[in-house]
Amino acid sequence: MKSILATIDVETGTETVLYETERHLEAPNWTPDGAALIVNGGGRLYRVALDDPGLLEIDTGFATALNNDHGLSPDGSMLVVSDATEAGESCIYTLPVTGGEPRRITSRTPSYWHGWSPDGETLAYVGKRPETGGTFQVFSIGLDGGEERQITREFDHCDGPDYTPDGKWIWFNGERAGSVQLWRVRPDGSCLQQMTKDERVNWFPHPSPDGKSVAYLAYEAGTTGHPAERTVELRLMPAEGGSPRILLSLFGGQGTLNVPSWAPDSRRFAYMRYEV
Repeated sequence: MKSILATIDVETGTETVLYETERHLEAPNWTPDGAALIVNGGGRLYRVALDDPGLLEIDTGFATALNNDHGLSPDGSMLVVSDATEAGESCIYTLPVTGGEPRRITSRTPSYWHGWSPDGETLAYVGKRPETGGTFQVFSIGLDGGEERQITREFDHCDGPDYTPDGKWIWFNGERAGSVQLWRVRPDGSCLQQMTKDERVNWFPHPSPDGKSVAYLAYEAGTTGHPAERTVELRLMPAEGGSPRILLSLFGGQGTLNVPSWAPDSRRFAYMRYEV
């Protein structure tokens, strides 16, 4: 299967293909300087420069079982990764953006990173714990580690928490009674608000850097989980709620839009699509 790394202009809907390969790649992040994208594949991370697209492997030390939940600090100096090498289940680590030995942040597993607060001090992620009844809920933790804070409760499953650029909200997808919709909540767990209510199975909301829009992935009604190799839609909705706009229908799903992938100027975001 071919992996195609692309960007889309949210005003015109124009797609730009940056890189194609027979290797399986997932989950692009846009670097804060706008110069490159970070993707994962085969348990490793790669940098793809926009002016000369190609895969440049990033040294992640002992961490060689990376999944597709990775990203960059707001100032672009650090990477955050989710990796199972050390514990056998996903843990969250940070390391320099140029590569190096990872530093473990979460002591409990499994933990899958998804958001970095705009002040650079806190990470948002999902985890499954005995006290959550075996469900994945949203948590946060300080950059120095320590005790984690549980943010969501009473969901059957949560995923994809990502901060708004002012740090006042965390968006995520949450499942209740078989319906997967987009929600937002204050970082302290208060003021929970449902932001979509339709027949689609909605995943991975990502607020734009200018705070005006939220990009997300919409599966067909009846989809269970967030599988790969499905026809999905990239959608855009107003940050304060309202009707979404379909930007593109594509073959993808898992790996397409798992992590924050907006360009710094909020005009484009990056994604993966696939061809058999």
